[in-house]
This record gives sequence, C-alpha cells and structure tokens, in this order.
Amino acid sequence: MSTIRLSVNINKFATLRNSRGGNNPNLLQVAADCERFGAQGITVHPRPDERHIRYADVHALKPLLTTEFNIEGNPHEEKFVALVLQTLPAQVTLVPDALNQLTSDHGWDTVANQNYLQDIVGLFQAHGIRTSLFVDPDERMVAAAKSTGTNRIELYTESYAQHFTANREAAIAPFVRAAEAAAAVGLELNAGHDLSLENLPFFAERMPGLLEVSIGHALVCDALYLGLENTIQLYRKACGS
Repeated sequence: MSTIRLSVNINKFATLRNSRGGNNPNLLQVAADCERFGAQGITVHPRPDERHIRYADVHALKPLLTTEFNIEGNPHEEKFVALVLQTLPAQVTLVPDALNQLTSDHGWDTVANQNYLQDIVGLFQAHGIRTSLFVDPDERMVAAAKSTGTNRIELYTESYAQHFTANREAAIAPFVRAAEAAAAVGLELNAGHDLSLENLPFFAERMPGLLEVSIGHALVCDALYLGLENTIQLYRKACGS
C-alpha cells in the first residue's frame, strides 16, 4: 500500500469557536498544530452563511500554512470564486452544494454541467491552482470529469462508510471501479466524506492510485477521546504512513 496524504478539514474547530463567539479554539493555532502533529494538508470548506469557516479565516490561514492548502466549495457562489483567486491555494475542490446545505451529499453531474465545469476549471488553472471535482463513484461521471480538464476528482465516500460494516466488499466495489476508470483516463484521485479510523485502513488498502483523503468530522470526534496529536498519527497510520 502506497502512502496516502492526509488533509485535515478544520471546519468543526471553527464551528466550536463560533458557538460561543471569541476565538477559542484559536483556528490558526489549531491549523499550525495539525501540521506539527503530522497533517500533510489543511482543508477548509467556507459556506455563504459562514457557520464554520469564515472568509476572513481563509485569508488569515494562507500565509501561515506550511503544508498543502485545499479550499472546498461551490463555484456558483461568486464570493467563493473571488476568495479562491485572492488566496491562491494549492488545490480547489469544487463541490455542488446547495445554499444552506448541512453537508455535502452528492457529486457533480459532470455530463449535464460539462460546459460550466470546463470554464470554471480553466479559470482556476489559469491562476496556477490544481482543481479537483467532487464526484460520486460512477464511471460515467468520472469519464466526463476528464473532459472538463480537471486535474483530479474527489470520490464522495458516504455510501462506502454507510455500508462498510454490513459488507465491506460490496461497499468498496463501486469505488474501485471508479478509481480504475480515473486511472484509465489519466485523472488523479482524492477521496473524502465520513472516512474514519474504522473504515479508512480497508479503503486505503484497496483503492488503486489514491493520493489524498480529506477528513474532518470523524477525526475531530476521535480527538475528543484520543487527543489531537495521537488522532492525527492514527489517521496517518491508517493512510499507510
């Protein structure tokens, strides 16, 4: 199993901070500590209502980070596009979230949105930003993603997490097929959503060509019991480090 990079999504830390106002926990310190404890990237997903990561947080984080910065969001939001172009992260992950959506729950229809995605991917790439499209484990959507010009796709892994305990082989099968389809057309591969210490090792072992996972909610929940440094190290181990 090759080593897979771990990007820690720090949205939940921002949610905790925002619940009481003030600056506790200090998000910039959290990001720096995640890097110090072994995170190989930091992910944020700002939303228009700023219920967790704020746009100002993204600007503040950019000059402080020493690892890869990944900004997720819906490019239909003009403010999001402006934020990405102002901060120039290493990677932008485009997610088709609806306004006020609780969490991401589907990938792009890369066929129906082909022309739009070509344009927005080209815009970000023209500024030197690697692009990744959030997609379901559907070989047809993977093939159409290639035509947008994107560098990577991120497979939406909620269905894998939901069915892992009942039948891990059946749960991972469509993801393996999607990964093979990505490799066949030359797309690089990320994955994320509801990956955990329970289901990540099997996923990492079985997924061909997987480069990076983005994990937030489960990692933060584990950190409440195990401590942040220990938890990040455990997730690194689950990734093959």
